[in-house]
Amino acid sequence: MASCMVSILFLFPLIAAMSAEEPPGCKIRITNRGLEMLKYETQKFVVEELSNITMPEMKGKEGHFQYTIKEVKINELNLTYADLAFQPGLGLLFKVQNSSIALSFQRHILYWLFYDTGAINASAEGVNIHTVLHTTRDELGRLKISNITCDASIAKMKIKFTGTLGCFLVQGPRICHGFLYVKESQTKMQRVRIEVDNYVGIDYSLLSDPVVTSRSLDMDFRGMFFELGNESNTLVNSAINPIVREYDRMVYLALSEYFFDSGLYSYYKAGIFQMNIANEHMPKDLEMLLRTTYFGIIMMINPALVEYPISLQLELNSAPKTTVKTSGVTVAITAIVTVMVLPPGKAPVQLSSMTMEAKFNAKVSMKGKRLAVHLIPLQVPLKTMLQISIVPIINNWTKRGVAIPLADGMDFIEEVVEYHNGYLIIGANLHFRKGLREMIERKIQADAENAI
Repeated sequence: MASCMVSILFLFPLIAAMSAEEPPGCKIRITNRGLEMLKYETQKFVVEELSNITMPEMKGKEGHFQYTIKEVKINELNLTYADLAFQPGLGLLFKVQNSSIALSFQRHILYWLFYDTGAINASAEGVNIHTVLHTTRDELGRLKISNITCDASIAKMKIKFTGTLGCFLVQGPRICHGFLYVKESQTKMQRVRIEVDNYVGIDYSLLSDPVVTSRSLDMDFRGMFFELGNESNTLVNSAINPIVREYDRMVYLALSEYFFDSGLYSYYKAGIFQMNIANEHMPKDLEMLLRTTYFGIIMMINPALVEYPISLQLELNSAPKTTVKTSGVTVAITAIVTVMVLPPGKAPVQLSSMTMEAKFNAKVSMKGKRLAVHLIPLQVPLKTMLQISIVPIINNWTKRGVAIPLADGMDFIEEVVEYHNGYLIIGANLHFRKGLREMIERKIQADAENAI
């Protein structure tokens, strides 16, 4: 008995830690297929980057021998073999093998009293570059390249000049810059907490270090919406952890019920789901429905009220609740509905006040890199009043969509939505709307504007 109690006490801290772990509201998996497309864009960028590289003036001295090399220009670059792969447990590997390069530069040589200047053309073969990017999470929840291991070597050079080779090859890490930007910008936007509209924002901070295997890179994001007017008032995440098992497509986006619930909760707290429909704002079909439904009550109260305007006040008394099952997504709402007649110059006459509940199907879709939700009214006569009034309000905000944490210029295409109990998964391929160089230049410009 005593040993049993000791075992329970020993396990309790572990159980408590497990229960306190925050599940992700949003999860992204980049597969080998996605990396293959990124490899092509990275290879194009490497050729452009090295072809336009600007190297500082290089000087060296050994005994009475002194030299200066400047105006280094790469005239030709042939990447015979370039690869981009996942490095399990570390991050990403970019390597160039058996490639060649031709360059020119200006020389200034001083040996004792002998001084020589001129141009030199050089070519190198068997160029190999091996770069590993170690990916982790920083203290703010952003993707961080904690370490860059970059080794470069060369097999043969037609002209070998002391110091030139070493100074050129230390530029190897620069080759990684394009790829590093794309992987960082998938999570490290300008901030991990960004505004969606004038009422709510979303927190895309990483909850843990990325998990890298030979087949994929998995990232767990908080995926939590919040009200801009009160950022600390957020919904507690008690949803299940989405599980992604597929590797066939380039990218997978998994979203738990919490992702949607926190968004609806934030809009609810911001007061979006309250409305008073009257006069010119009253849709004709809704006015006809109200007058038909309450005609008998109006006649019983005062027949003269028939000719006066009618109004509908609607207020949700709790945040909408999302349910994701294998059959699809539904959103349940509960609202207090008050119907009144508005005689000119007199107090409104209440015809009815009731609590109504309704459940609507929801369609989840992707356009580019924006995720949108659209409620679909169910044809239930008793719920028609709620459908006509509340569904357009919710759709007005959710149909605008929210950007997912992918680099600007990368879009989802050919997406397929799969529904599971408690979460959904969108599998898609990727499309580059912009070249990698343009994406980097836009990011540099945005960083400069934000720094001002």
